[in-house]
Amino acid sequence: MSRARRVVIASVAAGAALAGWGVRALLVRQAAVARERIGKPLGEDSIPADRIWSRKLDGEPIELLVLGDSLAAGLGVEHRKQTLGGRVAKGLARRMSRPVRLCTAAVVGSESKALEGQLDALPGDYRPDVAVVIVGGNDVTHLVYPAVAAGQLHRAIRRLRDLGTRVVVGTCPDLGAIRPVPQPLRGIMSRMSQHMAIAQTRAARHAGAVPVSLRRALRTAFRDDPDGMFSLDRFHPSAAGYRRTAEALLPAVEQAARRSGPAFSGSQ
Repeated sequence: MSRARRVVIASVAAGAALAGWGVRALLVRQAAVARERIGKPLGEDSIPADRIWSRKLDGEPIELLVLGDSLAAGLGVEHRKQTLGGRVAKGLARRMSRPVRLCTAAVVGSESKALEGQLDALPGDYRPDVAVVIVGGNDVTHLVYPAVAAGQLHRAIRRLRDLGTRVVVGTCPDLGAIRPVPQPLRGIMSRMSQHMAIAQTRAARHAGAVPVSLRRALRTAFRDDPDGMFSLDRFHPSAAGYRRTAEALLPAVEQAARRSGPAFSGSQ
């Protein structure tokens, strides 16, 4: 290779590296802008919603467990009936004509690596009939590789399946719908959250869970009506946003409740 050609290649590589650093610096600045815009007007504590829902219905309560992050915990609403867990529990009770006992182990700010800790914190003799898991958004914002997060999700699902629990996973929603995040970071987050959802779908199916695409179910509503679907911080869902999320999950949760029984090996 001629010296001139080596100089050109080196110059192009240096230019690409500088461009890469420039893009990274831009994204870091935009992330700081997004954090400042969003803030923490909702605090970090969700409304407690654990109780027996529709207690007057006949039969033993269905045991419903909710794991995951702030979306699973229901951060952003003022009443327990508006939380995701409350809406799913009430909707499941209506569909099954049985009371539902809700247990929320989800913790605001959790990544997928926190799922096993959430399971460890439950009573040793607790055996939920159905578990709903929603996680992944914080993995995206903290740049966790999808394969790593999906592996952590897989291990948590297998622990639940070994207890005989049917599991429904709401995969990572489209983070590109979050308006306070400026472009081009918002578009990048949209693609990253899509990659996370794909990895979660594969992991859920392999571990014996039923994945529900929240990206597909919610994207249009949250993009077209951000004022209605998002809460005060424009990051977490509003009461209407949680209602739409629960509606997307309920068919799979009902099917899981009707099929709950002994654990099985392998995938489904």
